[in-house]
Amino acid sequence: MQICFTTNNQHKLQEVKAMLGDSIKLLSLSDIGFEGEIPETHETLEENSLEKARYIFDRFGTAIFSDDSGLEVDVLNGRPGVHTAHYSGSRHAVDNMTKVLNEMGDTSNRAARFRTVMTYINSQGEVHQFQGIVEGTIAAKIAGSDGFGYDPIFIPNGYNKTFAELPAEVKNSISHRKRALDKLIQFLNQ
Repeated sequence: MQICFTTNNQHKLQEVKAMLGDSIKLLSLSDIGFEGEIPETHETLEENSLEKARYIFDRFGTAIFSDDSGLEVDVLNGRPGVHTAHYSGSRHAVDNMTKVLNEMGDTSNRAARFRTVMTYINSQGEVHQFQGIVEGTIAAKIAGSDGFGYDPIFIPNGYNKTFAELPAEVKNSISHRKRALDKLIQFLNQ
């Protein structure tokens, strides 16, 4: 079976390929001949994930899945949430992390979660959504050089290191994206 993943993000593509193993052939947007940006115009992860999948499905008619992920910080009322990728006004990870850390200040409530919503549209156009969540806390400072996005400030529950300090295989085994992807794979194998 082959499925296209609607992303231009090479980090995400590599992460998902590693999680899938050989069970599913993962196609990228460039593999199906798509260049350009996919719209994300909504205010929820569910809506943006669906919009991205529908946008590509309507143009190519191939089995497709998309994801939209966000960091939700309790003390920030769930922000950055759907605006995670460009929270500081840019897509620069350090600027985004710095804004979160500055807004949190020295609060003792550091609870946060990464949440992913995956939308799968099969070749018949049927839509299914799957959610993955990993709970954790926000570190007091940026730490680690692996991973991407907010990984250097997110410490998953049960660990004392950020996602960026943990080996990739550990992060990939517990991540929000992995949890949503596991649900998708389970659904595909039914």
